[in-house]
Amino acid sequence: MQVILIEDIHGLGYKDDIVTVKDGYGRNFLIPQRKAVIASESAKKVLAENKKQRAHKLEKIKADATALATRLDGIALTIGAKTSSTGTIFGSVTTIQISEELSKKGFEIDRKTVYIKDVVKEVGSYRAIVKLHKEVSVEIPFEVVSE
Repeated sequence: MQVILIEDIHGLGYKDDIVTVKDGYGRNFLIPQRKAVIASESAKKVLAENKKQRAHKLEKIKADATALATRLDGIALTIGAKTSSTGTIFGSVTTIQISEELSKKGFEIDRKTVYIKDVVKEVGSYRAIVKLHKEVSVEIPFEVVSE
């Protein structure tokens, strides 16, 4: 089944992409949650017209994302966490803590755009990826230290 995504879905696609998904996933999750619509011929025509009208707005959004990416480049974060004597964290460091640390530095980044490759359960250095636009992403190093 082909659907048109209404919002970005990690691992599937970006807003306004036409993707093929299994029928159950589309009908039971994406469409009822208003994350996608069925890609009928009329919906595809509406999508094409909307894309044409928003082309200049999308250019500005991409330029803003690129500017923010250059400002974020070179930022390093330090996140304090409660740890045991062996250096294991009680709980884990999540995208929420990274987003909060970035907001303390003056960058309002939504936690849904931050991705951590590995599960952070020990003290050490890690990397997070901030996807500002579907073509613009920035890798931010962060260090987890014991409080």
